[in-house]
Amino acid sequence: MDVEDKAEELASDLGVDKEEVKEDLENLVSYSVPLEEAVGSLRRKYGEGGSGGNDAPPERDVAEITTADDGVTVGGVVLTVGKRSIQYQGTEEVIFEGEFADETGKISYTAWNDFGIEPGDIVRIENAGIREWEGDPELNLGERTTIAVSDEDLDIPYEIGGDRALAELAAGDRGVNVTVQVLECERKLIEGRDGETEILSGVVGDESTRLPFTDWEPHDAIEERASVRIEDAFVREFRGAPSINVSEFSTVTALDRAVGVTEEAPRMTIQEAVESGGLFDVAVVGSAIAVRDGSGLIERCPECGRVVQNGQCRSHGAVEGEDDLRTKVIIDDGTATVTAVLDEDLTADVYGGGLEDAREHARDAMDREVVTDAIREAIVGKEFQIRGSLSVDDYGATLNATAFDACEDDPADRARELLAEVGR
Repeated sequence: MDVEDKAEELASDLGVDKEEVKEDLENLVSYSVPLEEAVGSLRRKYGEGGSGGNDAPPERDVAEITTADDGVTVGGVVLTVGKRSIQYQGTEEVIFEGEFADETGKISYTAWNDFGIEPGDIVRIENAGIREWEGDPELNLGERTTIAVSDEDLDIPYEIGGDRALAELAAGDRGVNVTVQVLECERKLIEGRDGETEILSGVVGDESTRLPFTDWEPHDAIEERASVRIEDAFVREFRGAPSINVSEFSTVTALDRAVGVTEEAPRMTIQEAVESGGLFDVAVVGSAIAVRDGSGLIERCPECGRVVQNGQCRSHGAVEGEDDLRTKVIIDDGTATVTAVLDEDLTADVYGGGLEDAREHARDAMDREVVTDAIREAIVGKEFQIRGSLSVDDYGATLNATAFDACEDDPADRARELLAEVGR
């Protein structure tokens, strides 16, 4: 049975308007709620048999709201307001989203209508639906929701407005404003919703860190070396790290001053970096304890670039592999481990020769593994500072290195500095 039939059945059972039930049901299904689970939620919301359909939703503090709630009434302050379009039930819909807070906590929201709210507005929201978003409750503001603006004062422990430093951003943030310098910018053609679409992608930076970005509706002000203020952006996860997304509703303003950009990556222990869930630019220091299989003189598929094993590519089958250099080294700093991946240039540095040198070495020995052995001898047991982009998934933590430098300072001196810091 499809959504239309379920909505008609529910409306008949509960004695409520079919279109209203259909809209609620479609909302839940669009967020990957299984149909039967969505039906059960709506039966609880409207009251089995229609008996509770007119009951007012309970009033809650933000900290009290859970994913078990079907609907609530809540008062607080609008922290941020973002606007973007999404594909919903085969059509393009404009939604409003951001964060809302009271004295007890904050919560994200999605509004399917334009309620005219602005950051800083103190409001009372009645009949807000609740859905689960990435494990947390979120306010779902639809046709049955009403919002009234209040003149009362409310003291909350949260910053109002979307201004953020890049290092403060996390995947899921909406309605954010950043002031950045465009460090890299490239025009690309991709297959979008309506066919081939041109986008901009690259890297931006400020004094706190650097992050990748995508501009889905290319703005003229975004170009390499330009300094810009971007308002109403949203943040997604890209390869385990936050990525800024600029939409048709974003405002981009060129600045007449250069935005300063840090030259250093944030320095962390490996444990801190891994617990962050992913970072675009980070530096760690640790000892190389092992070189993993798949390092040294390897072969890649000429079609997709995947590593070829025994002449076979996982995507393209039997292929004539192309030689490349790569190192996968396990780094340990005493708090955790990470696999650092070195590209051809960085591998050549630690190996002491380029691709042709590695080929000649392997031919002379009649064994490609001699290249791996030479890399292992050069780095295992030594300490390095590694900078790069960190991703964390079910297979562990991987640091795609942009720099791999031997440490020249005395580990004993660093240990004494650390003990002195801990003892303060």
